[in-house]
Amino acid sequence: MKSILTSVGGFLMALADSVPGVSGGTIAFIMGFYDEFIGSIDALISGNRQEKIRALKFLLKLAVGWIIGFVSAVLVLTSVFESHIYVISSLFIGFIVFALPVIITEEKNTLKNGKVWHAAFVILGIAVVALITYFNPTSGDGGIDTSSFSIALGGYSALAGAIAISAMVLPGISGSTLMLIFGLYVPIITGIKDVLKLDLHAAPMLICFAVGIIIGFVLVVKIIKICLKKFRSQTIYLVLGLMLGSLYAIVMGPTTLDDPQEMMTPDKITVGCIIAFLVGGAVIFGLQLLKKALEVHDNKKNI
Repeated sequence: MKSILTSVGGFLMALADSVPGVSGGTIAFIMGFYDEFIGSIDALISGNRQEKIRALKFLLKLAVGWIIGFVSAVLVLTSVFESHIYVISSLFIGFIVFALPVIITEEKNTLKNGKVWHAAFVILGIAVVALITYFNPTSGDGGIDTSSFSIALGGYSALAGAIAISAMVLPGISGSTLMLIFGLYVPIITGIKDVLKLDLHAAPMLICFAVGIIIGFVLVVKIIKICLKKFRSQTIYLVLGLMLGSLYAIVMGPTTLDDPQEMMTPDKITVGCIIAFLVGGAVIFGLQLLKKALEVHDNKKNI
């Protein structure tokens, strides 16, 4: 059952990573396996043999769900996101709004034992996401030609990949939004679609992008691991700020589509949006119940 929950987490992370507004790291934090996610990646890089085996097992379960979610998003759900962006945005808002009290409750000892000035990291987190979102272009048409590969384009793609994956790992900051800022969101998504259809004209750029992702992944995971261990109170406050800031990013998400739409204002909220918002809350509640049931099962098993 825990394996299924992990794969579901990977699936939801992929959906979040595929659209501007919310990051896969946010989903991992909401579902309560963020520490294990970061720790497993770090162990795979620098752990001993046993730690690497344990990390690999966890990451493979996560990867199964992530791959299914990402391929689904690229082939099918991207168009659904665009045609029902306000409903999908409401779902993500539901995830975050209902998850915030859960995270605060689970980390109450950490927050309680932290210093008062650590709360300033909430403001920092909000500001980071808000500024990135505010300076985001209003259209996904970056105009980058993926068919004419060059060293400059390869280097640019690698740099963008390293920065984007760093954002995807961090809760609150959308890597897809950063890809829009770099003008690579549409070219990358379109390139992946083409490669899946065996049209390889964008393959060189995608390979460079993937190399950048690997480099960024290794570097950022090390930093996050240290922060969670040595500066946990500040990090949790920062994460809460990033998540609060991501609400603004989601509201502005419709303006960043390939076919830009208006930001999510009260007049855009329909019955479908309200239902999606409540579904987001129900999913969080259900995942929490499942997680507690698994913890009880594991405790009984260890007795």
